Parts: sequence; C-alpha cells; structure tokens
Amino acid sequence: MDSITQAVLGAALQGTVLGRIQGRRSLLYGAALGTLPDLDVIIRYADPVSQMTYHRGFSHSLFVLTGLALLLAWLVNRRWPGKGYTLPRLFLAFWLVLVTHPVLDAFTVYGTQLFWPLHTTPESWAAVFIIDPVYTVPLLAAVVFTLMKGVTRRATRLLTMALVFSTCYLGFGLAGRMAAEQRFQSALDQQGVVVSEVRAVPMAFNSLVWRVLAKTPNGDYYEGISSVLDQQPPEMQRLSRNLELAQALNDDPLHQRLRWFTDDWLRYDQIGDALVVTDLRMGIPGNYTFRFNMAQRDHQGQWMVGVPSAWRGSGPGSLFNAQELMLIWRRIVDQQPPLPLANWTDRYLGQTEAARQPQ
Repeated sequence: MDSITQAVLGAALQGTVLGRIQGRRSLLYGAALGTLPDLDVIIRYADPVSQMTYHRGFSHSLFVLTGLALLLAWLVNRRWPGKGYTLPRLFLAFWLVLVTHPVLDAFTVYGTQLFWPLHTTPESWAAVFIIDPVYTVPLLAAVVFTLMKGVTRRATRLLTMALVFSTCYLGFGLAGRMAAEQRFQSALDQQGVVVSEVRAVPMAFNSLVWRVLAKTPNGDYYEGISSVLDQQPPEMQRLSRNLELAQALNDDPLHQRLRWFTDDWLRYDQIGDALVVTDLRMGIPGNYTFRFNMAQRDHQGQWMVGVPSAWRGSGPGSLFNAQELMLIWRRIVDQQPPLPLANWTDRYLGQTEAARQPQ
C-alpha cells in the first residue's frame, strides 16, 4: 500500500510492543522501519516491465525480513544492554513491523513476492485498493494521539484497537472479493457461459464496489462491475484478449516474466504499428494502470521486439478522473444507470463496436 499507510502501521506496532521502553520515539522508529522494504524503488531498471516486476521482490521476502529482524534485535540488545530490552521482545517488535509491510502489500492486487527467492507467482489477494482511507485513518489517528499525549495506557489501548480494526477490515475485503466473484460466476452460469477463471479486484479507494474479470477457454474475457449492495446481476461486457498477437512475443523473456508476475491476466492490442500489452488487473474498464509498448511493426509488416516502454496515458495518475470516480462511488449504492463500460473501453482502448461482443 502507500507509504503513509505503511509508516503508520509500523508506528502503531512498535508503539504497542516497545512503547513502554522507547516512549514516543517508538512511533518514529516504527514508522521508519515500516517503510524500509520500499527502498527497493531506488533501484533503477532499464525498462518499465522490469521496474514493475522486480519491485516488491527481495526486499519484501518474509525470509529476508525475518533474518533482518533477528539481526536488528541482536544489534540493539548488544548496543543498549541496560535499557530494559529483551532479545525476544525486540525481535517480535522488529519482525512484526517488517513483515506486516509485505503482507499488507499482498492484500492489494499488484503482486508481492513474499517467498522470494522461490519463483512462485507473486501473492495478490486483492482485498483492498492500494490507497484506502478506511484502513489508514484509524491507524493515523491513534498514532497522532499517541505522539501528542505520550505512550500512556489509554494511548496503547487506542493503538491496539486501531490495529484490530484494520486487521478486521482486511478480512472484510477478502469476504467482499469472494462474494463479488461468486455473484459474477452465478450471472455467467445463468447465461450458460463457461469460464476458466474469475478474479475480482476492488475499485478506487473502497472495498464495496468491485471490478470482476473472467477468462473464457477461447481467449476472450468478461469484465463487469459488482457492488455488495447489488440486487440485480452485475453489468458486464465480453472482450477479446487478442491472444494471436502474443505469438510475436513468444521468445521475449520480459513478456514471459510479465505473464508470470500478473498470473497471465494480460490482453494484447495492435495500436498503429505498436503491440501494446495490458495488465488487466489494475484500473477501471478500458483505463488500465500498466500498459507497455513491447514490439513495433517494421516496413515489411514483421513484429520487432525491443526494449519495452510505458504506453502513453497509462500509469497510476490515469485513475484520478474526478467524474469517473464519482460514477464509481455512486455505483456502490445504485445500479441504475449502469457504469458506461463500453464507453470507457472505446475511449481508452480504441475498440470498435464490431470488435466487442456485448452481453
């Protein structure tokens, strides 16, 4: 999640475990330690695909962070032996602050390599959006109160309550995701549509309205919207992943890495002379956060694979459209009128009406 959330989570945890010994400083130490795994962003890679897929790698590994917590606990206990620390308590505090960072990241859709160096598909539990005020604000309020009043019994109780609430909220998000997937699967079953995989992801800044994706065996996918308050089946559209274009990238190791990182939730588009690969997991219908130009057609019409570049208009900033956000938040409570899925797809992906198969 965002750096502010990771910082206040680390502060709340260290304040709860070591606040009696460190006082207010425990909040500052915890905030700094809680953001430490994200220092991997200072590593620059040659292309945006590598930048995306190597982020949340070794620095988010539970194995690496457990070893780092043990080392830090040993160093602090050795350097300040008369402060009232015990090695187990130090290790518990540092371990909680460090490992909750990647575990919280895994509750978003991006993908976190919790078990690096094992080459397993990155964990992507998609229970909360990458920025969610409902998760962050209670932790932030408890940390600010403790900074102002000191680590008193009341402050420690508030920190603990905020941690319990935030943890329960993650559980609520997981339950919401599973319910959205079940509703979408039921709607497809009623239409006699066979799909091989269904995946729900939260939409911007909330865990109440979900964008749901479903792959078909023939290379198409369904994309729809579902809210926890829906009384009617979700609206949806059927689109092609254009898998025939992927053949041009069969020998490209960066394409294979992208397929691994996203669990193959990709679609392919020829836009002019560019072959654009889209990560379907993040964004709104048609307006996806990560899109990459991975090949160009030469004058003979052959695809030439080169160094990927970010496709124009993609990136996290593309999500901050006030009008679209208002439509998404209204959709939480009202299914009518439905979200303009086809319009968004046309606008952002350049789909023609003939290419779409509405349902």
